[in-house]
Amino acid sequence: MKGVRFHPTFVLLAVAFTLTSAFDPSPLQDFCVAINDTKTSVFVNGKFCKDPKLATAEDFFFRGLNKPGNTANQLGSKVTPVNVLQILGLNTLGISLARIDFAPYGLNPPHIHPRGTEILTVLEGTLYVGFVTSDNRLITKVLYPGDVFVFPIGLIHFQFNVGNTNAVALAGLSSQNPGVITIAKAVFGSNPAINPDVLVKAFQLDLNIVKQLQSKLWMDNN
Repeated sequence: MKGVRFHPTFVLLAVAFTLTSAFDPSPLQDFCVAINDTKTSVFVNGKFCKDPKLATAEDFFFRGLNKPGNTANQLGSKVTPVNVLQILGLNTLGISLARIDFAPYGLNPPHIHPRGTEILTVLEGTLYVGFVTSDNRLITKVLYPGDVFVFPIGLIHFQFNVGNTNAVALAGLSSQNPGVITIAKAVFGSNPAINPDVLVKAFQLDLNIVKQLQSKLWMDNN
């Protein structure tokens, strides 16, 4: 009996399907409220589920997004996330939200969301936003209240308040837990630290400058 041959197109489609299904899959039930007690639960999407019969309105509720975040930090910005850690009922639903507050000239520094695309709308102020594509092209726009901008999944992006007044934005993300990696902190503030020789070569910097950058306190704004 001759061996079965697979057409290259079929193989490529199979691989593509595997990759595209690697993100938050569609839920197989109405909801799956996260629960820390794993004794009588089923493992789904990285979180254990509460018995649906025991779910309450509190599992789908968050209060306080109307309150401004504290921007008194070196970045001049504050991210208030509303993901599966704040609303347990978001488990398996593949969506989350964040409020971003900016002091005048505050910055939400270059970062990536490894598990989610972001769509952002400006409520107050003027933001200079942008992202860098995989072929190193910068795409930017100045946003005003009511404007909407999309940051594709996994790409480095930022938001900068170019006005002399406070700014506020709301962001929706296509994951219950999109994650965030701030570039400067990841590179120069990792624990343990990256070998300075690696960063000297990568960034073409003097060793003393690299060590100085690694000695800084790299903060989060969330």
